[in-house]
Amino acid sequence: MKKRILLVDDEAGIRASLKVVLEPAYETLSASTAQEGLDLFRRESPHLVLLDVIMPGMDGLTLLKTIREENARVPVIMLTGTKTVKTAVEAMKLGAADYLSKPFDVEELRLIVAKTLETGELEQEVLQLRAQVAKRYSFHNLIGKSPAMQEIYSKIEQLADTRTTVLITGESGTGKELVARALHYNSARRDKPFIAINSAALPETLIESELFGHEKGSFTDAQARRIGQFELAHTGSLFLDEIGDLSPATQAKLLRVLQEREFTRVGGAQPIKVDVRIITATNKQLADLVKREAFREDLYYRINVVVLHLPALRDRREDIPLLAQHLLAKRIEGGGRPQQEFTKEALEILAAYAWPGNVRELENVVEQALIWSHGKPIEPAHLPASLVQAASRSGVVVIDAPPGQVSLEKSVLEFERKLIVDALQRTGYVQTHAATLLGISRRMLKYRMDMLGIARPSSEPGSVSPQAASLTQ
Repeated sequence: MKKRILLVDDEAGIRASLKVVLEPAYETLSASTAQEGLDLFRRESPHLVLLDVIMPGMDGLTLLKTIREENARVPVIMLTGTKTVKTAVEAMKLGAADYLSKPFDVEELRLIVAKTLETGELEQEVLQLRAQVAKRYSFHNLIGKSPAMQEIYSKIEQLADTRTTVLITGESGTGKELVARALHYNSARRDKPFIAINSAALPETLIESELFGHEKGSFTDAQARRIGQFELAHTGSLFLDEIGDLSPATQAKLLRVLQEREFTRVGGAQPIKVDVRIITATNKQLADLVKREAFREDLYYRINVVVLHLPALRDRREDIPLLAQHLLAKRIEGGGRPQQEFTKEALEILAAYAWPGNVRELENVVEQALIWSHGKPIEPAHLPASLVQAASRSGVVVIDAPPGQVSLEKSVLEFERKLIVDALQRTGYVQTHAATLLGISRRMLKYRMDMLGIARPSSEPGSVSPQAASLTQ
């Protein structure tokens, strides 16, 4: 589809010349007055406007101002015959993308038009991507209906548009970075950089250079100046994860940034001012580290202004089914798979599990379940055997038959049979591996298999002997 260019000039000869130069590469629309140009702009939505400065009635600068007020995303190139710097500067202040002096050079005109349209497309893409990111990290998209999570949402909403330093605490995998991004993308800094650093993942020899940058020659491998993450995050937000792992020397430099809003590059002498919102996170007890003198007390009080504590998944069990369904929908949408759901029995098992790895572990389980289920509803048999065992120890017993239609003894045997068959299928019927998966000895596994009539199928994986099948009858 050709780009539409609106030509607004009171001279018919200029309009005709522009039309010849720009067609057939572009579709052109012509207007002889500013008012006619404004009407065409509103009706046809051009991708670019070429606008004369001096026209009878409404002049070009007045029309430029109106266009920028109505749609600031459409670029405007000014055409002027005055050749005065004052007119060009005024046009640029009002938002013109560029300007050309009459008589214009044909190749220069084509080049400026192509460059301006390309820049406009890139700006549109950036705006769309920023909108997508902001939507993704909206606090409304954080999943959880538990009172603890509702309180987190409320605090994010109140804190987002402040400069307050926030400390996010919680076990590994609870979603601390997700909350940090929600704080950033719901603030006035949403269009500025968000820089995330995992302090624990950086070697001690590199972390200072990574945070603050270095000057050329400041150490052996410093062959050029390096801009640090604080400079890159200027006017935006810097998220320091696992802040409890910072060395005392780095803690001291971080404290200076928080106090003075400035830092010095490694090997540098000139202080650099920065406007950065600091968001920190840890899965450690910083107060205990302070008592052991492993963390600076003054830095602790600097970052401990507002604390958001994320509860472990086991402490908000009512959120687990909702979160599991959300993660499943995300995987399906991202992988182009057919729609799937968890069965009621599978969700009960997920809700009963302790989730030591929190949301990150749940994500992995959902991914595995998608693989094993082959597009069918996700049942207990599609979940890891160790997880199902843990749920059974928590008192969750899953049976497919309606209550009252099967005896307690048969229900227990059927549940045990399902666990064993699932473990055998997952391990290719290698009994040693299946026993390890189930947490029992191979001898005990063989005994239970013989008792339940479970044998390696001759043809179809997962089939069992007639004796085992009779357990459900």
